[in-house]
This record gives sequence, structure tokens and C-alpha cells, in this order.
Amino acid sequence: MKVLLINGSPRGKRSNSLKLALSFIDGIKEKEENVLVDELDVSKMNINPCKGCFSCWKATPGVCHIKDDMPLVIEKEVEADIMVWSFPLYYFNVPGILKNLIDRQLPMYLPFMTENKTGVGSGAHDLRYDIKGRKHVIISTCGFYSAERNYDSVTGMFEHFLGKGNFEQIFCGQGELFNVKELSDRTDEYLGFVKKAGSEYALGGISEETMENLNTLLYPKDVFESMADASWGINKTTGEKEPEDLILTRQMAVLYNKDAYDGEDRVLEMNYNDTGNTYQILLGEDGSEVYTDGILTSTTRIDTPLEVWKRISRREISAAEALGNGMYTVYGDFSLMVNWNKFFGRGSAVEEKIVENSTELNNPNMKTMLIPWIVFWIAVSIDAKIGSLITLVLLAMMPLIMGKFRFIIWDKLTFVAVAILSVIAILTGNGNTPTTVGYFVFGMFWLISCFKEPLCAAYVKYDYGGEKALKNPLFMKPNLILAACWGILYVLISFWTVLLRDAGFGTTVLILNNIVPIFMGLFTVWFIKWYPAWKARGGSKA
Repeated sequence: MKVLLINGSPRGKRSNSLKLALSFIDGIKEKEENVLVDELDVSKMNINPCKGCFSCWKATPGVCHIKDDMPLVIEKEVEADIMVWSFPLYYFNVPGILKNLIDRQLPMYLPFMTENKTGVGSGAHDLRYDIKGRKHVIISTCGFYSAERNYDSVTGMFEHFLGKGNFEQIFCGQGELFNVKELSDRTDEYLGFVKKAGSEYALGGISEETMENLNTLLYPKDVFESMADASWGINKTTGEKEPEDLILTRQMAVLYNKDAYDGEDRVLEMNYNDTGNTYQILLGEDGSEVYTDGILTSTTRIDTPLEVWKRISRREISAAEALGNGMYTVYGDFSLMVNWNKFFGRGSAVEEKIVENSTELNNPNMKTMLIPWIVFWIAVSIDAKIGSLITLVLLAMMPLIMGKFRFIIWDKLTFVAVAILSVIAILTGNGNTPTTVGYFVFGMFWLISCFKEPLCAAYVKYDYGGEKALKNPLFMKPNLILAACWGILYVLISFWTVLLRDAGFGTTVLILNNIVPIFMGLFTVWFIKWYPAWKARGGSKA
């Protein structure tokens, strides 16, 4: 299969539309073998305007008298199986250099009038070449918040010479965002949909679902227009150029998600300690506002070199990783940092639709592991046989009780271990040994998990970016410490349970084994909040 990509952007390789076109072709390559791609960069070619002399029709049929690169274009068009037209929207149509190329296609047609079968216009000319099976895809970006109603003249022109319904089109507003690294999460998502469209096109046609995703705004209108205004770096009141750190702060403020407002106003203070400038962002119910005079009282303050925050914004380095490595510090309310993606994660309608329509199981829940152990320890301690039967019934019902959650290895190991220990308690009629062994096994689960992924992290990582959280030292270190503490605690519980029971302190053991985990739980709640904030303030160089 031969694919001819015509890049009609005056920017050449820097074209945003080209990024979409290349993703589409990558999708084709995934489903088709032996795809040969020929790219023509019109901005680098010598293609003059048509003179309207009709020499190509009468003096030298099929050959234009202008000596430039157009004959090469026509040759490649004739050979192509698929043509991908890539260009930005210029004054509601194609750029001038591409219009020249389109006008110069005249030698490909015969001069004789024929009946119009395209469904558009009132007259037509037959093609000189037999290329009726060739397919066309039109891909374009524009600078408006939406492509809707901005491509009428483009569609009309292509319908005239290709025929109505004889081409696929992908028109995307907010095109300049594809050149903004800070927004790559969203633009990469869109490029993924474009690639999927290419794969589906190769198999016969683009699905309605994919087209719906392609026609969804990258960002809501108000967010995009605010980002566009901020990107110019010009003060709206004075018209003067603003400092680079202020521009970055304004762009960050635009991404504030006011839907995350929880009734509490927050003031994020950005102190760029290398430029000496400090700005404040008020995060409120109605949106965000940037203050340059420092009149507000900050609730969270970030001290950072400008270059560090720029790298974080461009996704060159993780914010959590940079914080864990002491590249910047945070003071005040650390909850804003913990919930950063919630407050500054202005997602798209595509993401919201995916969440609403998702039929997948929820992320793992630690209750799935804890409930069987707790019921086992309490019930079997009261009555070995009846308690064990209750525990086994509970295990059988766990898929119903926690069926909305995905089970992980620790859940499955818990089911197996608790079931075996319950059966032993039934067979022996003695609950002391199984419960004591249970404490030890439970503790070993925690300790063994420290060698790869702390057990607690396996459950809560989804609230901190999923697998990405495992690379975050501010997430991993406290979870590693807590997993080790819980593991050591329960191994110790198993030992002192044996010693105290043998010494005749059975009641004391029961009380102690229930009280100590409560205090450990309170410590966990405190530590998981204290440690990251302490580390963020530069409290440790470890």
C-alpha cells in the first residue's frame, strides 16, 4: 500500500496538523503490511500559482508549461492508494501554498464537459487517469476552541473535486496546544484516538465512538481561551511583556479545576527563588485569580527555581520525584500537593465520558484483605468451631460483599490462608494455635511485601497516580516504613501471644491484641500525613 502524505503547512515539520497525520498513518501501519509512505513538504517545494492559460488542456495535454515541482506531485498522486492531506486552517481555508498545489492539479483532468456525479456543483470534468479507487483523508487543526462551522469552505472545496462523501476528515480545534509540552497528557490522549482512527480506517472505516472522541474539545472553551490569552505573555491592561515566571504561573492558574472546590478557599504562593519573584494564585469557588502584589495570606507555599518548575510543567520530571529529591520545598497545607491532580487536572469531556461509561471493576480495596482476618481472629477466639464456620461462610461471600473491587495477590493469599487456618481450627477444636499462626502469617505478608511493593501501597497507589506512584519517593518511603512497622508488630504479636497464653494471661492477650493495632492505626494516619509534609519542607536529606 502506498500512502502519499501532503504536508500543506507553511511550518513544515513543526506543523501541529502533521502530528495528527503521522499518528493516523501509524495507525494504518499497525493493521496493514508493507505500507510505503511518501511525504511531500509543500513549504519546501517549488510550486507556482496556476496562470489559467489552459496549456495543459490544449497546447500540451496533461502537461503544464510551468517548470517546477508540480509534475512530481501529480506522478505521486497517480501512484498513491491513500492520500492524506495535512494542513492548518488559514482564513477559513487551506494555506496559500497548498491552494496553489490544488489549483495546479488541472492537468490531471480532461477539458471536456461531463455530467456532475459528485453531488456538488453543476459541472464536471473526467479524470485523465484511472485513479477512482484512491482514498483521501483530510486532517487539519485550527486555532479556534472548536472546529465546528469553521471548515465549511474547506469541506466544500474538497467535495467539489473529490466528490461528496468520498473522503474522511479529522478537524481539530485548539491546534496550538499540540505544541505545548505542559499539556501533553491531554494532547497525547487525542493523538492516541487519531492513531486508533487510522487503524480502524485500514480495516474498513472509523467507528462512531472514535469519531466522537475526535470531535470532543481538548479543553472546555473557557479554559482554552484563558490558556491562549496567557500564552501570549502580554499584560491585558498595560500591553507590556510579562516575566516568564508570571506567564508560567498564569498558565498554571488556568488549569485550576473549580469543580474540585470543597468549600475552602486556598492561596497557592509560588516563590521562584532564582528570579526573586513571588506570585499568589487564589483558588476559589468561581475559579482562580493570580495576584502579583502579595496581599493574600498563603495557605501553601512552593519555593522553587523557575527552571525546575518549567521542567515539571513540561512533564520532563515528575513533581513528586523532584520534591522527593529536594529540588523544591513546600510549606503550609500539604493537602494541596497530595490532591494536585484533583485541583489542577482540568480533564476533557472524553475522560469524563470514559469514567461514566466504564464497566471495569473498581480499584483494589484493603477491606477485602482485612475483613477476613479480623472476623477470623475475633470469631475463632470466642469459639473455635463456630467461629471458623462463620469465617468460612464470610470467605464464600466475599466475592459478593466486595465484588465491585478488583482482587489482588494479597486478597487471594488472605482467602487461602484464612480458609486453611479455619479448617485446622475446626478439625482440632482449638482456636489458639490457628489465630497465633494467623498473626504471624499476616505479619509476614507485610514484611515480604517490603522487598517489592509495600502491601499498603498496593491498595492506595491508585489515589496517587497508579503505577507512577511507585516511582515517587514521597509515596514509597512512608509506605515502606509503615509496611515494615505493621509486619514487625504482628510478628511480635504472634510471639507475645504464645508467651502470655502459656503464662495464663489469656484475657490480657485478647485485650492487648485488639488495642495495640488501634494505636498503630492512629500512628499510620498521623505518619502518612506528617512524613511527606516534613520531607517537602526539607526536613531530611535522606
